[in-house]
Amino acid sequence: MREISPAHNATVDEYLETLSGPVREIINSIRDQKAKGLRHSPSMNLIDTSKILTSSKRRALLDKIASLVDENLSGRSDMCVQYASLLGLALGDLGFSSRVVSGQAIYFDANDDEIFRWEHSWVRVGIEVIDGNIDCLEENPVVPSAVRISPYWGPIASTPRDRTLRRTNAVVADDSDVDNTWWPDLKQWLSTEFKSL
Repeated sequence: MREISPAHNATVDEYLETLSGPVREIINSIRDQKAKGLRHSPSMNLIDTSKILTSSKRRALLDKIASLVDENLSGRSDMCVQYASLLGLALGDLGFSSRVVSGQAIYFDANDDEIFRWEHSWVRVGIEVIDGNIDCLEENPVVPSAVRISPYWGPIASTPRDRTLRRTNAVVADDSDVDNTWWPDLKQWLSTEFKSL
């Protein structure tokens, strides 16, 4: 099982030593789930109203990208930029014009009261939005436990009312793990297994 340190200047073990006990417990739980093949995947709770590709291809693509960024030692709950970057690259490789968007995601409860907001990234392709890397937010210690949001792929005008995605002028920076590790693996998968779905 490949593990990638969240810190580019520290190994996995060196990074772990810098963390508090509660955060280490979360990471150990994530590692245990990975070893047992019990990780969440976006397709499990996906709200899917897209007209792009087929449902099985959309779900497989979201899950494949999730499995790659989940190689981050602490899982993928803070890997929205990397997830969106890989999704944008994949859609481009498949012939779709898309763009990675960064900004603020604001989450609401059933009474439409705001419960949390943070910097987030998603993908736009035509009239559709893909907000795929949010099914694991409960693993992030900064996210309140009340935040339970399902991934969404569909028209921007029909975005579920439990979230608002506000674009800002934030620039999506290059990421060496995306460029050098995950994109080559994803590109290979797209040219082989994805075609047969």
